[in-house]
Amino acid sequence: MSTQTIEVDGLRQRYGDFEAVRGIDFSVASGQLFALLGTNGAGKTTTMEVLEGFRPAASGSVRLLDADPYRHRRALRPRVGIMLQESGLIGDLTVAETVSLWRDLHARPLPASSVLDQVDLTEKSGTAVRQLSGGQKRRLDLALAIVGRPEVLFLDEPTTGMDPEARIGTWRLIQELVAGGTTVLLTTHYLEEAERLADRIAIMHRGEIRIAGTVPEVVSGHGDRIAFRVPAHIPIDALPLLDGLPPEITVADGLPTARWTVTGGDPDGRAHRAVAALLAWAVEQSVTLDRLSVRPASLEDVFLSIVENQ
Repeated sequence: MSTQTIEVDGLRQRYGDFEAVRGIDFSVASGQLFALLGTNGAGKTTTMEVLEGFRPAASGSVRLLDADPYRHRRALRPRVGIMLQESGLIGDLTVAETVSLWRDLHARPLPASSVLDQVDLTEKSGTAVRQLSGGQKRRLDLALAIVGRPEVLFLDEPTTGMDPEARIGTWRLIQELVAGGTTVLLTTHYLEEAERLADRIAIMHRGEIRIAGTVPEVVSGHGDRIAFRVPAHIPIDALPLLDGLPPEITVADGLPTARWTVTGGDPDGRAHRAVAALLAWAVEQSVTLDRLSVRPASLEDVFLSIVENQ
């Protein structure tokens, strides 16, 4: 039996002449959270639908809990929780009635009181679903996805519409589920969400996975950012080279800012070396490095570089 809960090997999926997914590969180990990121139309939801058993793979191999999720979807259903982008909630039912209905579909459901408490909807138990806010409906969707104690949980844009407090509470719940051994496949447009939750990520673009790994692995190859505001008396062409490169210049409120992205050498020491060189130049030129900033690349930097350059 495979040690991987989810295995995707060469998956391709088409809609007529359009190839939405173009031969992707990834795997997710038990008790791991894997975030699948990308622009709208990148192929994330299509990939999720194949793994959830809603459609067969056009080609390639897909395994969920060591079974074909389409051919064996009836056997897998009790072991899997799914939170879709759009729910099919019945507006006239109350929150409690909705959870009760879903509990009847599972052999070992969580107590209704427990699951409502986990998603912070206890006070809304008697409220009709149609009266909930968008964020509250998403929390109810999450309650229905976890009520059956799933081994694998698919979360498609789970915190869309939630306020910041509810989003942080949902992150905490997801982390608790993963710590308890649940395997989670997450799609999200909130990059902070992926950075906070994911053991590993993959970024899709135009149907392909362009980069994958842990967040530190993914961002380390995109360098460190160094910037300072250039004094008016310093010519732009007098600025130093860092990592062998001149700065990029941006202007805000009439004031230029010099920015470098340093990528060469050991990731653990490259920012230090570049800043040391910049400080030596500043001493030599009697320049104060106004608003000096040094930071590693972010997941947003990586995401934008993929979208803009490929």
